[in-house]
Amino acid sequence: MKQKRVVVKIGSSSLTQADGTLSLEKLMAHSQAIARLMDSGVEVILISSGAVSAGFHLLGYSSRPVTVAGKQAAAAVGQGLLVEAYNYAFKKFDYITAQLLLTRDNFSNEEQFSNIYQTITELLKRKVLPIINENDSVSIEELTFGDNDMLSALVSGLINADALIMLTDINGIYDKNPYLNHDAKRYQMINYISDQLIEQTSQDSGSKVGTGGMKSKLIAAKMASTLGVNCFIGKGEGENTLINILNGDGDGTYIGNKHRPHVRKHKQWIAFHSEISGKILIDDGAKQALLSEGKSLLAAGILAVEKVFDSDDVVEIYYNKQLVAKGQVNYSSEQINEVKGLSSTEAMAITGCSKPEVIHRDKLILTI
Repeated sequence: MKQKRVVVKIGSSSLTQADGTLSLEKLMAHSQAIARLMDSGVEVILISSGAVSAGFHLLGYSSRPVTVAGKQAAAAVGQGLLVEAYNYAFKKFDYITAQLLLTRDNFSNEEQFSNIYQTITELLKRKVLPIINENDSVSIEELTFGDNDMLSALVSGLINADALIMLTDINGIYDKNPYLNHDAKRYQMINYISDQLIEQTSQDSGSKVGTGGMKSKLIAAKMASTLGVNCFIGKGEGENTLINILNGDGDGTYIGNKHRPHVRKHKQWIAFHSEISGKILIDDGAKQALLSEGKSLLAAGILAVEKVFDSDDVVEIYYNKQLVAKGQVNYSSEQINEVKGLSSTEAMAITGCSKPEVIHRDKLILTI
């Protein structure tokens, strides 16, 4: 087992009883498995659903609420109960837990994005288990991360995890719905998640308590793989289950290419979270430099700009009508209009900018 940093995502279906309420027995079992993994020297970040399940019964609901207001109210009550249960469980194994509640806005803001990384890194350094959930009580668009699947993928990429383990009530990815087709075959290993595989996979959850489904898990796994993180989707039972999964003996499907490198934190933010402020149109030479030679974007290769933006904004880079890259600019749109087609020396002299690159390759990510 070579993995040193692992994100474990536990869905609602893996934490609840038949009536949809939180199962303390299941929570304790998962906590024991995580503690065993931490005992082996692995850093663990836990993405846990279950806040709505923990809270809805106390609000007088007979079953899990279906309205946004109902879910948010149940999450507001249940989040504290969920974390209290985890605190109690992990104290038995001599581990301290910490709570982080996130929304998509935390990822789109560059400073907050960096702060999430710093906080998680410091907690891991102190041997603390970060427990992360979406801030369901204030999030919009019906709990936007989709049962925390995408949240787990984004967190795993952000902290350069070696693996993302998504535990659910189905033991992996099948070529057809195993509940409806007895001849369904399970994929043991998927190197690459194609759009076709995602489209043919049902979004329906295996249970009535989860907000995600196998399709959302595949989409999340594809994101994680893009960020350089290998994934596992399947069941997990027993105190050694997570160790077994990392050793290749898990009851589920393994996803990803072990040789894919991690994407640097700042490039992740540029590629997937930043707000696009404008466009830069480039010529043949600039396209060749960016796509084939791994170079920065210089003023000499710029044909035109669209929209008004400032330095440090993120823009899209187009060749003809094809999007080829995104990057964070050192020059404003006004400055680029003054120096497009000129040499870097001329561009710096005219604008007074100390940087020769309009977009440095360290702040640029290709999209094709």
